[in-house]
Amino acid sequence: MVKLIRCNSKSPDFLSLTKELDADLSQRNGTVQLSYDKYNKLPDIETVVVAYIGKVGVGCGCFKEYDNQTAEIKRMYVKPENRGNGIAKQILVELEKWARESRYSRLVLETGLKQPEAIGLYRNKGYSGIANYGQYAGMPNSICFGKQLTGK
Repeated sequence: MVKLIRCNSKSPDFLSLTKELDADLSQRNGTVQLSYDKYNKLPDIETVVVAYIGKVGVGCGCFKEYDNQTAEIKRMYVKPENRGNGIAKQILVELEKWARESRYSRLVLETGLKQPEAIGLYRNKGYSGIANYGQYAGMPNSICFGKQLTGK
């Protein structure tokens, strides 16, 4: 059984999981990842979700404000041995719920073209492709998504 815990970016489990995420992205993207690394530094985020099986952190995600109405999903990751069990979906649903509670009406995110499982997750959860925004404009290895948040 998966337990989701809301915490912040100082969580040791979140820090450990994001180190694994960075290694995974470097392996997938090679030296191209270096141009993205500066956008993945999140030292003071209060909206982090860590997924646990027992006492072991197996996945994470967070969001930060993009503008007054929009939050940006960041640092989504599930350990390879725990993939395919719906954990990323549970994390994303919890982040969406928290963003709504925080009065955001829209979410945006960026993922890489070499992350087909992430692309599938976001499309499955109702995210639509949008123009690459902000720092991702002009980045050919990026694909961006957006979703309007509704009630519940």
